[in-house]
Amino acid sequence: MVGYSSVAANMGGIPLAFAFLAAFGMQGLATRLLKEINIDIIGWGFKISDFWGIVLVYLYFQIPLMTLVLVPALDGLRRTWAEAAQSLGATVSQYWRFIALPILTPAILGGFLLLVANAFAAYATAYALSSGGSKLVPVQIRFFLQGETITGKSNLGYALAAWMVIITAMLVAGFQVMTRRAERWRQ
Repeated sequence: MVGYSSVAANMGGIPLAFAFLAAFGMQGLATRLLKEINIDIIGWGFKISDFWGIVLVYLYFQIPLMTLVLVPALDGLRRTWAEAAQSLGATVSQYWRFIALPILTPAILGGFLLLVANAFAAYATAYALSSGGSKLVPVQIRFFLQGETITGKSNLGYALAAWMVIITAMLVAGFQVMTRRAERWRQ
């Protein structure tokens, strides 16, 4: 599971967009196979270049990234803690609610911050899927900076880029704080 997560978390950009277009595009393999069993996702309004299509693609590399963040935290849970809770009369759900979950919370929050930063900064996949028509911040920055002669709004592109750097730095700093808190339980 960790091996797959490592590969999937780092596969992005144009190859990932092409893979999903080949699978879920208008004539994609998965789209056609689903249509053979009377599941017409295109008829339902699904398009790989729309919001839910981009969400599907982002989930492909975000879920494995969260797995990579949480596996060490789960490995840090000691069996003796569960045994001690059980000997004191705690149920399995009480162990998870009062012992394991509070210990895992910094890793979960840190992972969430990392995922937000990763998704916020991802550019190539969304651009390739939407042909530049996406409303995601990195795609809009490119639009304003590359098309400045048409739009006359290059300053807006610079402002978006500056705010993107600030927000990403804050998210990464929050991730580091949560990671330090999670490390206390591994010692």
